[in-house]
Amino acid sequence: MAEHDFTTLMSALDSPLIVVTTADERERAGCLVEFHGQSSIEPQRYCVWLSKANYTYRVALNSSHLVIHFLTADDLPLAELFGTQTGDTVDKFAGLPVDSGPGGAPVLRQCPNWLAVRRIVLLDEGGDHVCLTTEPVAAQTAGPFRPLRLSQAGHLRAGHAAQERPEPPTERAAPA
Repeated sequence: MAEHDFTTLMSALDSPLIVVTTADERERAGCLVEFHGQSSIEPQRYCVWLSKANYTYRVALNSSHLVIHFLTADDLPLAELFGTQTGDTVDKFAGLPVDSGPGGAPVLRQCPNWLAVRRIVLLDEGGDHVCLTTEPVAAQTAGPFRPLRLSQAGHLRAGHAAQERPEPPTERAAPA
C-alpha cells in the first residue's frame, strides 16, 4: 500500500477536534485529540485514541474517567493551549475555570459541550496510539454547534513530536 494514498484519504476526513482531560490521585492532564468516535449504540460506547508520547496518556493509565470536550469553531485558542504545550512542563489548567467531574476529571467551564466517560478497556495493538473504549456517564450540551475541525487547526505543532513515542511502541512513553 502506498503511504501517500492512505495519508490523502485520511486528510480528506477533516476530523472534529476535542480536548480530553483526566486526572489521577496526584495530577491532572489534558490534550488535543483528533482520533475519536462513537463505537456502539447499545450499550453506548465512545473511543478515544491517545498518543503514547503524550503526558495525558501517562495520567490516563491511572485514571478511571475522562472528560471529552467538543470544541467549537471559536475554541482555537483552547486547541492551541492543549495541543501545542506538554503537561510534562506546563500546567495547562493554570488560570482556566475548571470543575471536578466524575472520577476527578477536569471539566473546562468554557466548553459547554462535553461528555464524561468511564474507561472500560484499553487496547494497545502496537501502534503509536492506544484506544480507550469508554462508557458515557454524564453529558452536557448547549445545543447544535459548528465543531472545530482539523483543517482549522492544521498550523498547530504538537507538544510532543511523533519520534518521541517509545520504542518498542508497546511500552509507555518516558517523560520528557
